[in-house]
This record gives sequence, C-alpha cells and structure tokens, in this order.
Amino acid sequence: MASGNLKSLVIVAGVISAISTGCSVQANTRLPGTPTVPVARLAHSNGPALLTDFSSIFQQDGQAVVNISASVDQPAATLNPLWPPAGSAQDPFSRFFRQFSPQFSGPATGPSHSLGSGFIISSNGYVLTESQIIAGARKINVTLTDGRKFRATLVGNDPASGVALLKIPATHLHPMKIGSPASSKAGQWVASIGAPYGLSNSMTAGIVSNMSRVIPQYSYIPLIQTDMTENAGEAGGPLLDLNGEVIGIMARVRDVLGNLQGLAFAIPIDEAMKVEQQLQQEHRAEHGRLGIKIQELSGQLAQSFGLNRPNGALISSVAPGGPASRSGLRPGDVIQQMNGINVTDSATLPVAVADLKPGTAVHVVYWRGHATHDATVVLGKLGEATPEAVATGQMAAPDGLTVRGLTAGEQRETGVKGGVRVEKSAGPAAFAGIEPGDIIVMVNSTPVSNPTQFRQNVEHSGRSVALLVQRNDRRMFVTIDVG
Repeated sequence: MASGNLKSLVIVAGVISAISTGCSVQANTRLPGTPTVPVARLAHSNGPALLTDFSSIFQQDGQAVVNISASVDQPAATLNPLWPPAGSAQDPFSRFFRQFSPQFSGPATGPSHSLGSGFIISSNGYVLTESQIIAGARKINVTLTDGRKFRATLVGNDPASGVALLKIPATHLHPMKIGSPASSKAGQWVASIGAPYGLSNSMTAGIVSNMSRVIPQYSYIPLIQTDMTENAGEAGGPLLDLNGEVIGIMARVRDVLGNLQGLAFAIPIDEAMKVEQQLQQEHRAEHGRLGIKIQELSGQLAQSFGLNRPNGALISSVAPGGPASRSGLRPGDVIQQMNGINVTDSATLPVAVADLKPGTAVHVVYWRGHATHDATVVLGKLGEATPEAVATGQMAAPDGLTVRGLTAGEQRETGVKGGVRVEKSAGPAAFAGIEPGDIIVMVNSTPVSNPTQFRQNVEHSGRSVALLVQRNDRRMFVTIDVG
C-alpha cells in the first residue's frame, strides 16, 4: 500500500513538473546597449509578447522630458453700456434703468498659465514642444527633472504643423534620441512621458491605433493615433517606441475635436524635425499651398471617374483665384503625381505640398475625363489670406477679430451706414464678449465704414481700444486691452 502511494506521488510530481515547464517564463535576451523590456509568454507558443515592464524606457528617457509653463497676461476687458449713466447705487433713477441692463462682471486681470511638456533634442538646450502650449505667451518657464528652472526663449512657432522650438540657457543636457515613425505600425506598443495636469515625470502606455489620421483642423500633417487618453499638460511630450526613441510629439487635439476619451494623437517626428530645422535657421516656417480641398478617393468614386482603382487625391473644391485655380485645376480632378512622385492617397499630398517653399513651381499630373493631363502650379503660402476672403473684405488680426464690410441689404436691415460685421471672434475680442454677427460702428470716437479703415484705426489706438458694438438694435461700448 505504501509502495502504491509512493508511485502515485511520483506520477503527480511528474505531472506538476511538466505543467510548470510548459508555463515557464522565458528569460529576455538583448543585445548590449538596447533597453530591457521584459516580456512574458507561454513556452512553445507563437502568440504575441505581453509587455510587463516599461521602467527601462522611463529611466533612459525620463531625464530628457521637461515641464513647460507659459504665462499669458489675461486681457482686461469690460463691457461698458451706454445706459444707465454712472451714479449712486441709491439713486432711484439709476436703479430703474439698471433693472433693464445686463449685469457685467468686473474686469479680469492677472496672468493665466498654459501647462505642457516638451523634450530636449540637443545638449545645448533646444527643446521641442507643441505649438498651442506657448501660443501668445509672454513668459515661458522650463523645469527639468532635476528641479532646475530656466526662462526659455521662443525660437519659433509654427501653428500650421503644431510644432514649436524653445531654447534654454543650459548645457551638457541629456537629449532624446530621435527615431523614425516608419518603423512603427498599428498594433504596436508605444509609451509617453509628460506632465498631465502639471504632474511631471508621469508615464503612460498604449498601442498605435492608426499611423496616418488626417485632422486638417489641427495640422496639415497626418497624425499618429493611439488608444491613450489625452490629458491636459501632456501635450508636447514625446511619443516613444519600445527602443525608447521619439516617433512623435503629443498633440493638443482636444482643443479642436473636444476631449475624446481613449484617444490621443501625435505629430510624426520626421515631419516635426523638418519644421524644427526651419525654426532654428529662420525662426519661422513657411509652407506651400495649392489652394484646394481634397478628399479620399473611394473605390466607387474611382469607378465613377473611370479609374480602375482608387489612386490619388480627389479635388473637392478649388479656391477662386488661388494657385490651383490659375493653373486650370477644378473639382473632380484626381491628382496622381506631383514632381514625378506618385500621390497614392489624400493624406500624402498636403504634406508633400507643405514641405515646399511658397513660390515653388510644381508639375502636377491629374486625371480628368478618362485621361491624364498635366499642369504647372506656382505654390502660394499656407495661411495667407485667400482670394475669397479678400473678395468679401475679410480681415483678421491679433486682437482676434475677423471682420467684413456690410452688404447693402445688411445696412438697410440694421439701419447702419458703414460699419463692419464680425465674422469670427477669438482671443481678447471673444473675452470681451464680442460675438460673430455683431456690428462694429465706431473705433474709439471714429466711425468706420470698411475693414481697412477699421483695422487702421485699431492699430493706431495703442494698448486699449474702445469699440461701439451693435447687437440686436442695441449698442454698447466694448473696451479691449490688446497689449
């Protein structure tokens, strides 16, 4: 009986041993100089590796990530109604009129702060970050992981791409290693280090969802999409591959798309470094412009245009008087080549155009009427006023106002002779309460009748400007401190 029990014990031990061997965690081997990324997988399994440790990436790259605080002076803006006149709070005449007047809060003053991240790209103090973090900043402070703080100089900012370059007075810094997005693909693990809500040295990880997500409201560059969540303060930080190399700059897309849960985007580092070179050499970046809007060419659309397969960028609209219009391009044309390089889809064309300087002549091959044609287009400048805007008299400025002249019908309807109509209101103007549709009748004490006169009067007003604004048959002065 004892012998039988002993045999059973031996058999059970052998089974346990076999099971343990089949589920053993394999040791992770690596070449000298590469970061350790431990993985666990089942032995004799062809399944994908399960990542369990990003600590080596954090140790390698964490010291190159910085915390950025940009100070923007809050404009002092007040809405001053024409009526009632200033008087004692106990004056019954004054109290009578105040009950019919809107209540305005006092002027807001003091600095506001924009928090973000960045990363060191050279040992002598160049820092790459995201454009919106430092937009309009009067003072930019950079804090290193060792606690040192520096006043940063803005080398250049390029809102068109979303890239900004800073310089801090420090040397012997640890720069980030620049990688290549071409080595990454959807489904691969990535990580990011930043300062969400100002909490520095924070790391998160996820996978790549898409390598070429087009969001034209943010950038002409197709973005890398991940399944991480975009948090305030993380923008400007590096997106890292498993070698600890930068493949992107975390983008602040929530400002244009809203706060989308489980989504984050990054500017591909190869395109960002092209912009960085321009910013470092010229303190600004210029991009070419065709003056068209394009859309993806689906299989059904390709067939309707007589193409065997979807190949190219379909023009959906052409700016009147723009570069493409002057060269004879029109909606329905499918651009297939530019300067001998195939245009495979709608995502590749904007980048190829924006990489060129304004004034560059490009040779375009396009498909129209079941045949190929070619044209030479002299590129305009991305961000310049379009002929459409000029035709309607629109003008924009740093005070945040885009205005146009009133049509004859609008003048009759509103009872205003002259004046300008607000098309867009942002920055100091929006803060002051000016809205699209408002009509500006006077600048300080001078009546205005067209956008050019309006802009000239504002520019000669100095730091503070008073605008007489009409809204729904009611007028009031709006004071804007534009600095």
